[in-house]
Amino acid sequence: MKRRIVVKVGSNVLTTDRGKLDITRMSSLVDQIVWLREQNYDVVLVTSGAVACGRKELQVDHMLDSVEQRQLFSAMGQVKLINLYYDLFREYNIHIGQVLTTKENFQSERSYQNQRACMEVMLENGVLPIVNENDTVSIEELMFTDNDELSGLIAKMIGAETLVLLTGVDGLYNGNPSEPGSEVIRSIKPGDDLSRYIQTEKSSAGRGGMTSKYKTASNVAAAGIKVIIANGNRDNILIDLTERPKETVHTEWTLDK
Repeated sequence: MKRRIVVKVGSNVLTTDRGKLDITRMSSLVDQIVWLREQNYDVVLVTSGAVACGRKELQVDHMLDSVEQRQLFSAMGQVKLINLYYDLFREYNIHIGQVLTTKENFQSERSYQNQRACMEVMLENGVLPIVNENDTVSIEELMFTDNDELSGLIAKMIGAETLVLLTGVDGLYNGNPSEPGSEVIRSIKPGDDLSRYIQTEKSSAGRGGMTSKYKTASNVAAAGIKVIIANGNRDNILIDLTERPKETVHTEWTLDK
């Protein structure tokens, strides 16, 4: 029986300081996901980066509101993003499938079951699902908070054993990560209230922040799924979390009472 893992990669991992897609980092993450599959994991990848990808493709000479920007840039960027993943996974003869979803798909029982059946048949046939929010049709009041929330819903939908949230820092800190003396909180137990440690700043490239990750992680862990927050910019982070978890800095929600 294969174990199931959902890996969510944030925009701040996939983009450079200039906002361009980091192809080297994408390639490294693909290598690690291939390794996970070789270790008998079914992997679902929840990826950000479409809007950032599209923004670099087109220079607009007039003002666009936030919804128009998201729709335009995500529509263009998603094409480039999924093509890059296609080329990278094709090097390993791995088939990928694109799953674009909206919050509405999780609110209707029929849509929910249909979406789950789609992902099940993909996994059963060795196809790696790559999931993102369908920003081109999502309206403001029905958007996910960000892909952290989406990845949590996907993890519960497919009965994942583990959810890994890859971000630009090593985990949840007990202070501002940029201040001396701040340390990563390595283990969080059910019922622990760590809201006083949460930094409210959001990433420059995405909609989320540590508040969102904390809420998602707590919710998913309550459903019996192990949750990890780790630094996606560290080399071989997914491999190290699997083979050397004690030596690898990260935050983990434990399931033991």
